[in-house]
Formats: sequence, structure tokens, C-alpha cells
Amino acid sequence: MRRMRLVTAAIGVASAVALALAGCSSGDAGGGGRQTLQLWFWGAPPQQQQTMKQVLIDGFNKSQSKYTLQVTFNNAVDKNVQVALSANKGPDIVYGSGPAFSAAYATQGKLADMTPYAQKYGWQDRLLPAMYQSGTVDGKLYSLPNSIEDIGVFYNKKVLAKLGAQPPKTYAELVSTMDKAVAAGMYASVTGNQGWKPVNQNYISLFLTQVAGGKKVYDALQGTIPWTDPSIEKAVQASADFYQKGYLGGKDYATLNFDQSVQLLSQGKAPFMLGPSLIFQFASNYFNDKNGTTDDLGWLPFPSVDAGRPYPYPTLGTTASLSINAASKNKDGAAAVIDYMMTDGFTKDMNKSWPGYWAVPLKNFDLDAASYTGLSKPFVTAMKDTIATVNKGNYGFFAGTFFPPATATAFTDIDSVWLGKESAADFLKKVQTTFAAEKAKGLVPPLPQPGA
Repeated sequence: MRRMRLVTAAIGVASAVALALAGCSSGDAGGGGRQTLQLWFWGAPPQQQQTMKQVLIDGFNKSQSKYTLQVTFNNAVDKNVQVALSANKGPDIVYGSGPAFSAAYATQGKLADMTPYAQKYGWQDRLLPAMYQSGTVDGKLYSLPNSIEDIGVFYNKKVLAKLGAQPPKTYAELVSTMDKAVAAGMYASVTGNQGWKPVNQNYISLFLTQVAGGKKVYDALQGTIPWTDPSIEKAVQASADFYQKGYLGGKDYATLNFDQSVQLLSQGKAPFMLGPSLIFQFASNYFNDKNGTTDDLGWLPFPSVDAGRPYPYPTLGTTASLSINAASKNKDGAAAVIDYMMTDGFTKDMNKSWPGYWAVPLKNFDLDAASYTGLSKPFVTAMKDTIATVNKGNYGFFAGTFFPPATATAFTDIDSVWLGKESAADFLKKVQTTFAAEKAKGLVPPLPQPGA
């Protein structure tokens, strides 16, 4: 849902069409009589592409003798997939922005029902229930997440020391330190949606979780309360107040992306960067062992806005989704690749050199943080803690993962409230109308009820 396209310009539709028409092979014979499987992925940096080649491509190809996996890297992957699927072509394994992305294609008949494979491989028993169910539509499985994530606080330890502050344990301490930073001529925090407006979903999801609470959002998703409920209106207004105080990148929110923001954090321009845990992958460019700066970066779950709520209380989401193309001639092979990615061994190896993107949603996330280096160590620790909290039932919902697709898109337009163009009440009336239409179509995934 939020990948390197955050920092690079998308290529044009023409090239997307060209790739769709050229790369829609499936079932072609590979070397040694193997069948070729195609996966289109975002244009990851060279080091991360090398990790994917060694761990996923080489690892999967050596694990069996029937298939040869090929991966194409391109920053316009979402557009390419859209064009290809519309022509009943495209890769065998469909990589997407998340369950909401996949649900839209599932309802159009573009994705295969993965339920039989889930039964064959035991995915439902192996994965976190909320994560498994987020990929279902009308009781059938159409996608699995590649990674969980939470929305929290990255902090520069040296900047906090300069401000005479400690890592915030409470929301009041977080706000107090941000005010100190502004008074010292810094950003309160850095982040932004430049190039990818769905970044907005991070922050409205955060406030829905922290102010309304996971149970209220669950009730709204079940239709037992409307989205116009006062508790949800309060959360939307709180997000607007937060934005208008400059706590989300100040006046530069619309011109910053994640990579620029974490660079500013490393340069001591702000004490905090607020955002999803996938930012670890961007942060590793600036906080690393090579430069001796790994320990300058800290991470903590977002402090509770409601003191009566358990802490930590994650805003549970996913980084991306994996599906099977309904037009694939090698659905069994595509399922085998996805199964390979839903394993303990794959998870351990990917996180050695690619923090932030591969917290595979295993119930038993059995990684030893002490065996990792660089930012992989704090990332593994953070995700182990998040999964332990989720297993207790304490969490809220990220819009792009758990909301039906058009409702998630409606929440992307939360900046209309942040910028004072409409009231929280009017905004939620539109959300309710959109949601009601999707609920009537059965597009709301079945979700386990969170606690608190």
C-alpha cells in the first residue's frame, strides 16, 4: 500500500500497457521443463532486489522442481496490474497495495479463490486470524498480507537529548516535546503524502484507533453503529486538530514523502517521524551500522490518547497483499510461491537485510532479535511485541487493510477536514453512504472483535 512509489515518480500509462501486453505470460515452459511463474513487484532499490533474489527467487526455485519463479521490479506495478487484469492477462502472483486493493479485483472476478489452497497448506491455522480474514470476500480467500505493520513513533535520540526530553510515555509528553521542537525552530514531526495521497489513511486510522477505539470501529464495520457516531466524529476532529497544529510535517505535509522525511529526521530537523513501521526500510538508508548511526534511531508504539486504553494499542495493518490471477494457467504454482512466503524460514532470512517490509503475519513470529544487526534488530523486536499485543486482542484497524475498498478510498480524502474545507460531520455522512453501499454488496471482510 505504501511502497517506494512514495519516493519515485510513476511511469506513464503507455509503458504500463506495454508491460501488461509483454509480460502476461503464464504457463510458458522454463528451463528443464519447469513452468514459469511471474510476480510483478515494486521497484525496490538494488540491495533489496538482491535480497529478494537470494531469499525468494533462488530459495523457491531450489525448493522444488516444477516451477521457475521470475520477478519483475517496476514502480508502476499497481497501474501495470490494473491494465493487465482488465485484459485477463498479467502475472500469476498478483502483488497489490493491500486487502482493499485486492477486494476490488476479487469482486470483478479477476482473482482466483484461494480458499482451497488455504485448506491445503493450513494458512488459517498458521496466520493471525485478523490478517487471514482481511483477505476474504464473501467468505472466500482472495489475498494474504506479506507483512503486518503498526503506526508508531520514530525518534532521533540525539534530538531528544538536545531538547532535554525523553522518549514520550504519554500523549501529553509527545505533544509537549513537539511544541518544544517548534519553539527551537524544528519541525514538530516529519511525514508527508507527496506522491501518494493514501498516506492520509495512516493518520486517520491512527486517530480512529486511539480516540474511538478498535471496538467502535469494529462496530461501524459491522453496521451496528453508523460512521457518523459521535465517538468516530470525535476521532476525525482530533485528527484535524492534530494536523492543524502542525504535528504532521507542519506546512510541508503535502511536499514531503517518507524518504525525505526520514532523511530530515536523521539530520536533526525534527525529534519525531510519525508513521507506519515499514518506514524502517527507508530509515536504514540513514541510520545504519556502516555510518555508526543505527542506535541514534528509536521506535515506540504511539502513546495512548485515551489513558483508559491498554498500551500498546496498535493500529494493525498490512504492507501489501498477495493474490492469484484468475487468468493464470499455473494457479497451483502461484499458491506454492505464496505458501513459501508464509513460512518461518522465509521470514527469518528476509529480515536479515530488509527491515520494515517482511513481518509475515505468523501467529508464532519466532525470530530472535539478538541474531540480527542494524535496524533489523529493533524492527524484529517491534513486530514481535506487536504480534503479542494482537494475540491479546488489543488493536484497531488500518483503513487500507480492513475497510472495504471504496470506504478506504473515502477516508483518503480526510484532508478535506484537515484543511477546513468541510466539517467532520459532513465528511462522515459521505463515508456512511459509501460504506452502506459496499456493505450491501458483502464487501466488508469478517473480522475478529478486538478488545477494549
